[in-house]
Amino acid sequence: MNAPSQPGLSVRKRRRRSRWFAAIALGLISSTFSTIVSQLFAARIGRDAAVDWMTVAAIPARDWAIVAEPSWTAIPTGIAFHQWADFSWAVFFFGVLGRWTADLRPLAILLLAPAWAVFSSGMEWFVLVPLFPFWQPLFTLQQPYWIGLLVHGSSAVMYPLFARLRWVYGDTPARDVRFTNACITAALALIALLGTIAFFGRHGYELPWMGRDSDADQAYIRHMTTHHAQGIELARIAAERAQDPHLQKLAMLMIASQSGENRIFENWWLSWFDTEMPDCTAQERSVMPGFLTPAEMRQIKIAAPEAFDTIFVETMTLHHKGAVKMADQMWHSHGDPRLRVMAHAIRHEQQGEIALMQGVSGVAAVTTAFSNMFGDNVN
Repeated sequence: MNAPSQPGLSVRKRRRRSRWFAAIALGLISSTFSTIVSQLFAARIGRDAAVDWMTVAAIPARDWAIVAEPSWTAIPTGIAFHQWADFSWAVFFFGVLGRWTADLRPLAILLLAPAWAVFSSGMEWFVLVPLFPFWQPLFTLQQPYWIGLLVHGSSAVMYPLFARLRWVYGDTPARDVRFTNACITAALALIALLGTIAFFGRHGYELPWMGRDSDADQAYIRHMTTHHAQGIELARIAAERAQDPHLQKLAMLMIASQSGENRIFENWWLSWFDTEMPDCTAQERSVMPGFLTPAEMRQIKIAAPEAFDTIFVETMTLHHKGAVKMADQMWHSHGDPRLRVMAHAIRHEQQGEIALMQGVSGVAAVTTAFSNMFGDNVN
């Protein structure tokens, strides 16, 4: 005798399967969108996207990914890892949590997106990357939390498309079609806008300067560019001479990040002030915080091999503290908003590198990074 059919169970299975397929499709879409937006938008706020991708690649690949000039193996690795993480968050939200999220209307999903971006980026920055399972402090100490929040936010705003993708076994309601069509149109328009701005930016036509005091902003750009140039020179010495392989890799990261920032400074200067950037005078260099004298530079160059690592850490810590003070002054100023945002990232990055040179990791790395985001280093 045949068992009675269970049409309700069949429908539930199909809906569950549809939910997981939609979550997977959404994960691919949202992660790709956030990658594109991150790549196009990075330089607008003073980030070198290639260095950021390399830093992300160092989460699973450790020191292998870090080189003085981001490589075409490290960059795709970073992008792939980022997309895997964004993909996983989308699948978790609509697959694992589908009992509560799968039937939400697209507007409700959009309203939940900011909170989910805060949660997911916070979990990565505070727990998953610096602690279990990756135990990699570099990412949290190198990049302030708000960068991850922006990336996760750009991914989460695509979540309303789930309301369109989940209807595998039936027609999407008309109101959901209209809403998701608007989301798709807005996303494509944003990509087109950011792409246009990025294209002109790469050719020396960034959006105009928006500060209050051009002399102060010009002085900051000139001084930080000069300060970075010396930091790059110092880091190159360590990349060749450091005895500790991890310290060598950290020096390479310093070269990559400060070289990328100097390229952005130079591009902004040409775009905003339409002239070549003047060199800093000897007097300006002598009063820059943390700027090393020729005698101090010679000391690091001639240091004995067995003493080099200790001298380098002490010298670079002094140099970084000077850059942090300069960046903090810009952060607290009325300068161009892009310069201020970039300055906040620079002060976080360089304080983080001081901690990394001292071997900070685990919970201490998280608390140090959190403190670095809010510390006042002007005095």
